[in-house]
Amino acid sequence: MKLHDARKVMTEADLLITKSEVEAAIARIAQELTSDLSESNPLVLCVMNGGMIFGGQLLTQLPFPLEIEYIHATRYGHETSGSTLEWIVKPKADLKARTVLLLDDILDEGITLAAIADYCRQRGAAAVLMAVLVEKLHLRKVTPGMRADYSGLEVGDRFLFGYGLDYKGYWRNAAGIYAVKGK
Repeated sequence: MKLHDARKVMTEADLLITKSEVEAAIARIAQELTSDLSESNPLVLCVMNGGMIFGGQLLTQLPFPLEIEYIHATRYGHETSGSTLEWIVKPKADLKARTVLLLDDILDEGITLAAIADYCRQRGAAAVLMAVLVEKLHLRKVTPGMRADYSGLEVGDRFLFGYGLDYKGYWRNAAGIYAVKGK
């Protein structure tokens, strides 16, 4: 993607959720996680690259001890679709008997998060929970009815970017959630 094309995408995009609305959603998730996990010594796995901004803002609002690692698994790369899960960085911590919290930018079809959760369970995690900033509402989930345990915002079935979500590698840094025009 050329820089000119990236700028055009932003110029034409629809702002769906403002920065202040995103921040309020992150604060709500932090309160829910504090209530549910403050006594569990969780291992938090931030899914890169999408979960970086969400995770960074969420984690500073969790006033209890926890361990943090990052993982990197992708289906898309810099494309807008993909099907094969590619592991770039797997968890290094021992997952056995741990409560694992996965942080990611979006639950779309759920293929990536489901595969990561299965990996954690296979390595002995006592519980695997998912927290996402955005959950898309559609019927194409990898498992019918799949939902995140903690979800900040629900949106329709459009191609989104901003706050960690990208469009062909660009605009993860956009302050708000945007939809690509016509998608």
